[in-house]
Amino acid sequence: MENTKIKSILFLCNQNAVRSPIAKGLMDRLTKRRIFCESAGLIAGNLDGFSIAVMKEINIDISDHKPKVLNSIPIDKFDAVIALTAESRDKIQKLTEELGIVFEYWQTPDPAEEEGNRDQVIESYRLVRDHLECQIADFLKI
Repeated sequence: MENTKIKSILFLCNQNAVRSPIAKGLMDRLTKRRIFCESAGLIAGNLDGFSIAVMKEINIDISDHKPKVLNSIPIDKFDAVIALTAESRDKIQKLTEELGIVFEYWQTPDPAEEEGNRDQVIESYRLVRDHLECQIADFLKI
């Protein structure tokens, strides 16, 4: 896929609390903010502390992120929408097709569902972060 024409991307997940804020932080750093990036959820959750922690490990601060809901975002202003959950894919895919917006679905597990001690849980967040970073780099061809 040729993504040189993409100037704006929306990452979408369920609560805009874990996966999409991480993806936005990574995209902003990888593109040096040359591509406008936003994130939203189907509903607004609360930003997850483990998300902040694993991003801080790689010197990205997402602590000021304010969760947004999909219906507050003007979808037609984006060149690409990337859904990170099956629920968000089901909600947005048809609309993106109707609007001619590039659409991708990156199935991304919810690290907040991980069980175990703190080290095991935070490792699941790191895996999601690192996986998203690779997917973003591949999407951008960098």
